[in-house]
Amino acid sequence: MAKNKSNSKKNDTDDIQNQEELNLNEDSLSENSSSANLDESQTDQTNDYEQQIEELKNQVLYAKAETENVRRRGFEDAEKTRKYALDSFSQELLTVKDSLEASLNSETIDLTTLKDGVELTLKQLNSVFEKFNIDEINPIDEKFNPNEHQAISMIESENKEANTILNVLQKGYKLNERVIRPAMVVVSKLKD
Repeated sequence: MAKNKSNSKKNDTDDIQNQEELNLNEDSLSENSSSANLDESQTDQTNDYEQQIEELKNQVLYAKAETENVRRRGFEDAEKTRKYALDSFSQELLTVKDSLEASLNSETIDLTTLKDGVELTLKQLNSVFEKFNIDEINPIDEKFNPNEHQAISMIESENKEANTILNVLQKGYKLNERVIRPAMVVVSKLKD
């Protein structure tokens, strides 16, 4: 009986040991299975990230191409604007030129007719200037303004304040309020 008990204890110990080994093996399998699941999960997540990266790269390339197209179109539009900006103005000036040529082609020119023709042509030119916002600078009796006037000489004057414009030698012009040619003027100065 003692032998049986000893065998029984040994068998129980072996059973416990076997059970522990089985549990360890199951735990190991469970860990391997979890590890495999983690690897699959990480692989799926990595694939998702790679797909997102590819999509973002494509979006960046599309945005870059779109920006380049907008820049190119803007450059082409600016080039066309520069090239044809004077088209309308040029057409209006052609009528003035036609009037001048017509007056020169006349066989019988007397001074009165010539003067009337020149006055009509000047009216046409003034009309063109008005249409395109070209304004005259004719500053007689105004204060000298270096932004709009160019003093050619100074003359002493008793009845005018210093720096008053006495005479305009050549009119100036503004295009949309920007001086394109200053008026050439004679300015008063105080007597010494």
